[in-house]
Parts: sequence; structure tokens; C-alpha cells
Amino acid sequence: MALTIHQPDFPRISTGEIELWSHIPTSIISDELNRTGTLSSEVRPLQTNLSFAGQALTVQCMVGDNAPIHYAMTVAWPGCVMLVDGRGHKDTALFGEILGQAALAKGVIAVIIDGATRDSAELRHSDLYVYARGIVPNGPHKGFGGAINVPIQCAGVNVSPGDLVVGDDDGVVIVSPQNMQGLRSRCDARIASEAERIERIKAGATTLELLGFPPPEEIGS
Repeated sequence: MALTIHQPDFPRISTGEIELWSHIPTSIISDELNRTGTLSSEVRPLQTNLSFAGQALTVQCMVGDNAPIHYAMTVAWPGCVMLVDGRGHKDTALFGEILGQAALAKGVIAVIIDGATRDSAELRHSDLYVYARGIVPNGPHKGFGGAINVPIQCAGVNVSPGDLVVGDDDGVVIVSPQNMQGLRSRCDARIASEAERIERIKAGATTLELLGFPPPEEIGS
């Protein structure tokens, strides 16, 4: 299988808008997207206390082969989020400290791997956000081909180049262009609504009252 590289070719989201998205919790976005677009819970961040947003640079790998990730660095741009379809394989690391340094040098903000990484201690203390399905010391193979900047499936979600990617401690949510219209205003409204509910709880209200639950004898009837 040959390796194909496509140059980024999609509308860019402004830096200011990306900054606004980076402060919206993934839980809020997921709720507004009716729980769609969220990567599998098995793909977890190495770090904590993180939040970011960026546009997707997609990478498709053969199982255990990270050559496409090396080539993807040649078309990476500052602020992008690299998503790697590693086919969910957890016994061979596709990413480590060397590629982490390469990503930082290109200005990549986060790398999300549907597969495994290694050098976890070093990556955990770096400025690059890294998510992976597993951690293992076994290194990768190279040279079996793949594709860069093509539609992929990553951790159960279809991802296209340029999709909005938002991540935090809870996980990662993908927002495709067709779902962008009005989404941020709805997220802002939900954040305000939840803040109001919290204040009412502090004042003595119950969650049953706030959410309009029926009497217990009516549940399930």
C-alpha cells in the first residue's frame, strides 16, 4: 500500500474562534450534539487539567506502522490537532518522545491516537497534549503505507481534515462543518443554564425539582 499525502485544503477557522471553543467543555458540546462526535472513552489523555481546540490533520496508518505520522509532520501547521487512525491496536506504540518533539517544533497542539504510545513519562510533562488508547514499550514498524489528510475513523468517529476538534480531561469531541451553525451560541446558553441550576441547588433546590422529575411512583409507568 502506497503512502499518499494531501495538502490541507479546507476553510480555516479563525484563531479567535478557536480560542473561544477551547474554553467550552466537551460535555457541553456532546450534549448539544445529542451525544454524537465523541471519541471512545478508551482514548484517554496522558495529562490532566487540559483544554484545547484546533482543526484536524488526519493520519491513517497500517497496524503497528507509524511512518505516516512522520510524513504528516511535513504538512502540519501551528495549532492543528493530529488524529491518528491506528486501528485501535494497543500492542505497538505509534508515538513517543521523538515524534512528540517533532510535533512541538511544528506547533501541533495535540496528538490523538486510536492506538498506543510510549515514552509516557516524557510526554506527560511536555507541552503537547497526547491522547491514546494504550501505553506499551514496543516500538513501531515503518514503511507499510497509509494516508494523510483524508477522511478517517478515529475511536469510533468519522473525522475529516479540517473538522473542529475540542478536548479536555473528559475526552475529545469532533465537530464537522455541517454541525457548526449555531452550535457555539447553544453551548453558551447551556453553560449559563447549568450555572443557574448550580446556584439554585446551593440555595436549596433539588435536582428533581430542577429537572422536572415526576413522583417516584410514576417512574417507569
